[in-house]
Amino acid sequence: MTSDADIAALSYEQARDELVRVVTELEQGGATLEQSIALWERGEALARRCEEWLIGAKERLDAARAAAEG
Repeated sequence: MTSDADIAALSYEQARDELVRVVTELEQGGATLEQSIALWERGEALARRCEEWLIGAKERLDAARAAAEG
C-alpha cells in the first residue's frame, strides 16, 4: 500500500483500483477497529483523488467543446 503522501501521484486507475481493494478489505470485516478506521481514512483520500481526476477530465472536455464551438 502506498503512503497517503503518494496518493496525489496516483493515476485515476491506480487510485480507483486501490479504493476497490480498500472497500473489499473493509467489507470482509476482519480488521480491528483501528485498522478499519485507517482503511476508511485511506479510502476517503483515494475517493477524493478519483474525484479530482474526474473533475479535471470534465473541465478538459468542456474546454475542448467550447473551443470547437467558438
